[in-house]
Amino acid sequence: MSKDKKVEVIFWSIAFPGFGQFLNGKLFKGAVLIALEFIVNVFSKLNAAIIPSFHGDIQTAISSTNYQWLMFYPCLYLFAIWDAYRDAGGGEASYSFLPYVFSAYIGTIGVVYSPTFNVKGIYFGPIWLPIIFLILGYTIGMIIRLIVLNWVRKHGQPSS
Repeated sequence: MSKDKKVEVIFWSIAFPGFGQFLNGKLFKGAVLIALEFIVNVFSKLNAAIIPSFHGDIQTAISSTNYQWLMFYPCLYLFAIWDAYRDAGGGEASYSFLPYVFSAYIGTIGVVYSPTFNVKGIYFGPIWLPIIFLILGYTIGMIIRLIVLNWVRKHGQPSS
């Protein structure tokens, strides 16, 4: 598939998990991801946290969020993006999954610490801290991927 198609499915998946799968013709998988996104979104009260976060009212966002449900969101979100990208032909490069895995993992850590993490008394809350941690996780995953690829280039594939 073309590079444009890979980029398009990534952007559709970022907009709404499951849309990239629909674009790839994976209708059942797309429907399941949309249903899961809807369930997690409603039970975590994510949309109720987004609005006050955008207005800078982080304490309201923190108090309105159900963190036990919100912890599912980064993994669901990043899986939908990676899966759509892979199905569009983007996962052919070795270890291309690593940035997505680390982004989901560290993004979830961002969710866990979002009600208490602050810098000089400034809280980031359940929206901004996970987003920052997603970016941090993606960067760490890319660095680890480059280290692994360099090691494999020098030493060969590890035996299983």
